[in-house]
Amino acid sequence: MLTKNIKKIVIASISSAVVLLSFQSQAEFSSDPAEKGLQIAKKVKERDLGWGDSQTTLKMILKNAAGQESTRELRTKALEVQGDGDKALNIFDHPRDVKGTAFLSFSHAIGADDQWLYLPALKRVKRIASRNKSGPFVGSEFSYEDLSSFEVEKYTYKFLREEPCKGGTCFVVEQNPVDKFSGYTRLVSWIDTTEFRNWKIEFYDRRNSLLKTLTVEDFTLYLDKYWRATATKMVNHQSKKTTDLVFEGYEFRTGLTDRDFNKNTLKRAK
Repeated sequence: MLTKNIKKIVIASISSAVVLLSFQSQAEFSSDPAEKGLQIAKKVKERDLGWGDSQTTLKMILKNAAGQESTRELRTKALEVQGDGDKALNIFDHPRDVKGTAFLSFSHAIGADDQWLYLPALKRVKRIASRNKSGPFVGSEFSYEDLSSFEVEKYTYKFLREEPCKGGTCFVVEQNPVDKFSGYTRLVSWIDTTEFRNWKIEFYDRRNSLLKTLTVEDFTLYLDKYWRATATKMVNHQSKKTTDLVFEGYEFRTGLTDRDFNKNTLKRAK
């Protein structure tokens, strides 16, 4: 009888703890939709601080409206910058018509990003103007704007609701770009309530029509802290084109420095 009573006490204690944690989790957030949206965005950023630098290889699979496919292979290097947006370098290795093409991006928390594209056929570095960041990146459904690192200050926010999602339960948050040259009026993001991973983003064009949807197939955990997508799909609802990105593993803290992200050496990027 004593054993049964102990079991009941243990079960009741666990149940109480779960309820208490749930209330504590909810108490972290404001009841005001704008403030709650901002708090969630800050959580997303906080969960991804301290990784330093990373490298990965990936395949970019382009599919047109008729279903025809082409594949590109590239490498990405990234450097975390304290107090500002991250730096990133993308280098195309295959096929031959894009081999050697390199894209360098300095994201900024406040103000326009700095971005450059090296085109080996022309043997010159082209600066991407702020007004042109909504243009397609090397023929894909990703724009230059989409390649910036996530920075809280780039948007204002509004919490919309909670609902089931691939990551369990998600916060649904509306993000409104601060940049007047943004190609979007708003983004709607599905962020899971446990790990604060972004599972889906809807992009609305300047007419406030749904333009694209980005979905994440799955995530992999690195260094017991940092979640990275293993595969993503960007669907353009207006052109009926898609771009898939398949990542083939990340390496972190490999010793990259500012010297590896220099526009003057962009054409020699390897």
